Amino acid sequence: MKVIERWHSERTDRDMTLVRWGHYGTPVLVFPTAGGDAEEVERHHMLAHLAPMVDTGRIKLYSCDSTAGRAMARYEGSPQYRMWLFNQYHQAIAHEVVPAIHADSSGSQPVVVAGASIGAFNSLAVLCRWPHLFGAAVGMSGTYHIEQFIDGPFTDDLYFCSPIHFLPGLDGEALEVLRRRVVILASGSGRWEDVGESWAAAKALGDKGVPNRVDDWGPSYDHDWPTWWQMLPLYLDDLVP
Repeated sequence: MKVIERWHSERTDRDMTLVRWGHYGTPVLVFPTAGGDAEEVERHHMLAHLAPMVDTGRIKLYSCDSTAGRAMARYEGSPQYRMWLFNQYHQAIAHEVVPAIHADSSGSQPVVVAGASIGAFNSLAVLCRWPHLFGAAVGMSGTYHIEQFIDGPFTDDLYFCSPIHFLPGLDGEALEVLRRRVVILASGSGRWEDVGESWAAAKALGDKGVPNRVDDWGPSYDHDWPTWWQMLPLYLDDLVP
């Protein structure tokens, strides 16, 4: 069962699409890659690889547009605008997308987040910013130093949406909740991969006592969908009852 919901996000001042597949189960929000939309996971056959979990009711699969990633990939506006949009996009996920998922699920259980490339960055960022909303994050082939793609002066917006930068200063109740979450950082070491990005994120998490692990799948796994087809079903099978 596929359901599509659309609205105009007041936080990003852009249209947002949220797609859901399945009837019931643990809510899993999969972020697209940088320029992707909410239906990217279906077009690139990730949905087919997750179908056994969807069809048996273990997960309800959701995906939404990569609003900020698309602007970054297209160099829309100034660098400062693109950093602002990443911050606002994460705010929209927490305050618009998650409530929509909760309404659809008839409950407020924590959402599992996952994604590849920039989708991995978004997954880690929202979990670390709002750990009370999210139960676990699976980052695949992650790029966690996104400032390298924005090419502008470092701003407060980028600081607050980049876990590698804001985690060292995180404290209090949010950190205590985050320490009860789990982060999986998976990467190949084949073409276009940089497992060093995952190790950098792992250090930032580990320094704050947040449970995480890095899985290097080796040189046979490239920065591409066939790698992620194998990774995500395996990790969700471990994380979801």
